[in-house]
Amino acid sequence: MFQSFFFAGFECATGYNALGEWIDQIAATHHDKHVDEDYRRLSRIGIYAAREAIRWPLIDNKGKYDFSSVRPFVEASRKHEIEVIWDLFHYGYPEDIDLFSEEFPKRFADYCYAAARYICANQEGTCYFTPVNEPSFFSWAAGDVGRFAPHCRGRSHELKIALARAGIQGINAIRAAVPKARIVNVDPLCRVVAPSDRPDLKQAAEHYNNVAIFESWDMLCGRLLPELGGSRAHLDIIGMNYYWTNQWELGRDEKPLADDDPRRAPLSALIRNVWERYGGDLLLSETAHVDDMRPVWMEHVAQQSELLLSEGVPLRGVCLYPILGMPEWHERERWTLMGLWDLASDGSTLRRRLCQPMYKAFLTARRVEDHPRWAKGNGCDFQGSGTNA
Repeated sequence: MFQSFFFAGFECATGYNALGEWIDQIAATHHDKHVDEDYRRLSRIGIYAAREAIRWPLIDNKGKYDFSSVRPFVEASRKHEIEVIWDLFHYGYPEDIDLFSEEFPKRFADYCYAAARYICANQEGTCYFTPVNEPSFFSWAAGDVGRFAPHCRGRSHELKIALARAGIQGINAIRAAVPKARIVNVDPLCRVVAPSDRPDLKQAAEHYNNVAIFESWDMLCGRLLPELGGSRAHLDIIGMNYYWTNQWELGRDEKPLADDDPRRAPLSALIRNVWERYGGDLLLSETAHVDDMRPVWMEHVAQQSELLLSEGVPLRGVCLYPILGMPEWHERERWTLMGLWDLASDGSTLRRRLCQPMYKAFLTARRVEDHPRWAKGNGCDFQGSGTNA
């Protein structure tokens, strides 16, 4: 699928955080100022693909589009031969849109059509798009706990359906503009267990693991609420976001299971379960750890990837996300050290500083590209397509 197994994710969230503050992570990390240098760094270390954003709130002024903010990223991707998966809706949306309105899906589809035409006209090769980033997480964060606009409570399921409807219409619009476009539908890959002192929650935990986390993907592929118009072709490439925090005790989501907790399921088992459910191409579309755990996590992900490839699971790549350190969404003064490059202030510039331990681990992890079941370019012949697709 891509020229490198590992690719880079530039944190690109926009929107209003829990405090009602506007955030734009591309601007906050100065990626908008240094995209050419950032892409040059990627190509120098053997990374040839990236997740990037078309920032909807900056593009769409009441249905009139200005793609000037996208142009530097397109030009840099061509110059350094970086293939891009373009996020179209990463939490932020134009202020005049009501996500619960009947207008929202059409407005989003019109924007998706315009964005797809712009990208297709300005790049060569396959066009990749993520219409709605993390609809399950965003539905919870914006519809239940008020962490992002529209800062609602008790409306997460309603918002999830609205996002699925808009996503399906957006995919239709993308393919009307670019028939051969590939769609990467990104959502968190999570798992919960019943607390040791609450065995009565075991059934609820099983429902979460077997039903709830799949709802958005199920809507997109038409298994759930088929009247929305979804199909397996809409789901296309499944992007799974997985961090060390993605397994926890039910009701205690702010405290992830310890690394050595025997109740933790292997990452490979979680990914295999997704493939058996849907089939098709898979990407680990976000993964990272913090601070000194970064190189340990890098090696862990490489080992799990090798295991999946050996079993014939078509894992097409792993996205190191975020590739740059970033400010916390809701605490703008606090920076998280999660990337391959940390950011340090140098006057008016945020200087990129390579995290040497993670870089060393990354070089070792690139052995995955030598695996006989992963080949550069068009991929290779994987057997099986998912028993429940």
